[in-house]
Amino acid sequence: MKKTVWTMTCGLIFSSLAATALAQTPMSPKAQYTADSRQAQERYAADKKLCNDEASSTARLQCRRDAKSEYDKAISAAKAQLAAQTPAATSKQNATAACPDCGRVTAVNVSDKKGEGSAVGLIAGGVTGAILGHQVGGGMGKDLATVAGAAGGAYAGKKIEENVKTHKVWTVHVQYQDGRKHSFSFEQNPGFRTGDAVRNSGNSIVRQ
Repeated sequence: MKKTVWTMTCGLIFSSLAATALAQTPMSPKAQYTADSRQAQERYAADKKLCNDEASSTARLQCRRDAKSEYDKAISAAKAQLAAQTPAATSKQNATAACPDCGRVTAVNVSDKKGEGSAVGLIAGGVTGAILGHQVGGGMGKDLATVAGAAGGAYAGKKIEENVKTHKVWTVHVQYQDGRKHSFSFEQNPGFRTGDAVRNSGNSIVRQ
């Protein structure tokens, strides 16, 4: 009998020391939330068992309501503590919710975009080529030279017009806070640099 009592006493002391050591060991916010939730569930289960000892069904029902209310309060407190201990994640979520169209410039590329030849270039080139072709040879040869000159002149006129209309295009790549990506094109230097904070403005972007 004494041995049994001694064994139980040692067990209680060991459990108490283990609990104390566990309480002194720092836990991560998520682990602390898990522990608090488990403790709340165990207490809720114990309270519901106690409610079964109530004399009347009305008292038992009220007891269970009170137990559920205490459980809900404990879970809410655990969630609030978890949110308070993770301010970085919470701040990022709040920032994303407050400005879904805000992001940062990830790259700025400059390229040359060729212009498109119009009917004016084709006609002007064709007329010039036909005149030059007409001045070559005689008879049927002159006619063929005229046609060939017109065709070649039209092609050359188109290419000349395309080169004249060639211009630079600035393409700005943006990544938003929620992970979305989009590119914006500008015909003049918008002045954006990699890392700039921007937000949508109509069909374009502006600095924040």
